[in-house]
Amino acid sequence: MHFCGALVLGSPGGSTGLIPIMAQQNKPEIGIAGQEVILKCRDIPHEKRVTWKYDKAVIRSFEDTQYRGKLIFSKGKAAMTDRSEINSNSKHLRVLDLRLSDAGTYTCESGSHRVSISLHVFKLTVSYDGHFLSNEVPELTLMQNSSHTLPDLSITLFNSNNSIVRPRILEKTRQKYILELKQLEATDSGTWMCHVQSASPLINRNISFDVKVLGFQNTDLERKYATADSTVILSWHLNFRKIKWKEGFTGQLNWKQQESATVHELLDFNVTARGEQHETKKSSHFQFEIRKPESTIELKLPKVHFNHSGQYQCQLAYNRRYVQSKIELVVMKVSANPAGPLPRGAEMTLTCQVSSPLPSNAHLLWERVNGTQMDIKKSKQNEVKVEVNVSAAGLWNCHLIEENDKKISLNYHVEEAPVWIIYVIIGASIGGSVLVFGLACLCIISGISWQRRRQRAKRMARARQHLLENKTCQCQQ
Repeated sequence: MHFCGALVLGSPGGSTGLIPIMAQQNKPEIGIAGQEVILKCRDIPHEKRVTWKYDKAVIRSFEDTQYRGKLIFSKGKAAMTDRSEINSNSKHLRVLDLRLSDAGTYTCESGSHRVSISLHVFKLTVSYDGHFLSNEVPELTLMQNSSHTLPDLSITLFNSNNSIVRPRILEKTRQKYILELKQLEATDSGTWMCHVQSASPLINRNISFDVKVLGFQNTDLERKYATADSTVILSWHLNFRKIKWKEGFTGQLNWKQQESATVHELLDFNVTARGEQHETKKSSHFQFEIRKPESTIELKLPKVHFNHSGQYQCQLAYNRRYVQSKIELVVMKVSANPAGPLPRGAEMTLTCQVSSPLPSNAHLLWERVNGTQMDIKKSKQNEVKVEVNVSAAGLWNCHLIEENDKKISLNYHVEEAPVWIIYVIIGASIGGSVLVFGLACLCIISGISWQRRRQRAKRMARARQHLLENKTCQCQQ
C-alpha cells in the first residue's frame, strides 16, 4: 500500500524496548483489542509438556501423556486464561477477545527451553460505535499498550474509497491519540483503514473499522419546479438497506408554505431493525398519496396547486439525533387579463408567475412562437413574475430557465375574437347607451310630472285655507 502524503502524528523513533529472551528482531507481536491473536511457540523441541505464562502467571499448560493416550490441559490464574487455548499440535497460544491490558511479555516453556514474545496491543474506538447520521463529525481514538516504552506513531487514515483523510488532532499522548474527522456523507459508508507505523519497535499494521452513515441519497436541499395542475412526485431515497443498517429509526415528513409559516406534519414513518418500513398519514391539509417503493419515502400530488408550493422536509431520527433533507417545490402558472378572446384593436396582459423567488441563476422568459426578438420579455433578478402586453393573436410560451437550461414551460394561446362577437359587442354597447338614455329621459319626465303634481297640491291647500278663513269671518259678524 502506498502511503505518500500520509498525515504523520508522531516522528518515527522513540526508545527501543528491551529485547525478549531469544528474540531475533525488535519486532513485537501486534494484537488488536476485540480481535484474537496467535502467539507461536517456535524453536523449541516437541516436548510432551508446554506451559504458557504471562509475566510470571501461568495461563495454560498442555501435556501429552502416554497413560491411556490422554491429552491433559490445565488452567492457570492469568487474566486472559478463560479467553485462551493451546493448540495441541503446534503448541501455539490463541488469545481471544484481546484487551488493552493483555499487552506484555508472554513466555512459552518446554523443559529447559523458553521463548518470550512481546505483545503490543492497539485499541481503536470510533464514536457512536461507528453508527452516524449524515453531516455528523466522528471522533477516532487510538490507544496502545506494551511492556516496553511506547513509541511515537505515524498514523494514516483511508476512507471507504481508499482516499487519504486528513483529520484534526484533538489529543496526542504516547498512550492515546484522539482524531476528529470531517463531516460525513451517506456515501462515506463502508470499511475505513487506519495504518499505524513505527520504526522502533518495528510496527507496520492496518486496523480496519466500519463506518455506517444513515441518510439520504438526495442532496440536503433540492429544488423542484412544477407547472400548475400537473402531477408531482417528491421522493427521498434512504440508504439503510444499501449499508445494511441493523438499528431501528423513525422519521417524519413536514410541509410549510413559507419560512415563517406554520409547519404541517404530513406523515410519520418508522423502520424496524429488520428493515420493515411503515408509514402513517397525519394530515388532511390537502390531498396527497403515499407511495411505497423500497427504501424510499415518496409523496404524490395528483394535481398540484399554486398554494401547494413551499418546503417539504423529510427528517430521520436515531438515538435522539436528527438528519434532514428538504425539497423546495416551486409552482409556475400563467394567466391573462382580460381573459378570453382578444378583440381586434384591443390589448391583453399575459402574466407568468412563480410561487417563490428564484435563485440568482434562474429567470422567467416570455416568448412568442415564431415571433421576433421584440416578442421576448425576461424577468429581472428576484422577480417572481413577468408580464407582456399582447395586441395580436398567437401562441406564447413562458419558460423557467436555470443556467441556460429550460426546467419547465407553459403556453398560452391568445385567440382573436370572431367578427360577429365584435358586432355583438358594438350592438350591446349601442343598445346599452340607448337604454341608459331612455332611462335618463324617463327619469327626467317622471321628475317634472311629480314636481307639477306637488305644485298643484300646494295651490289647492292654500285655496282651502283661504275659504276656511272667509267662513270664520262671516260667522263672527
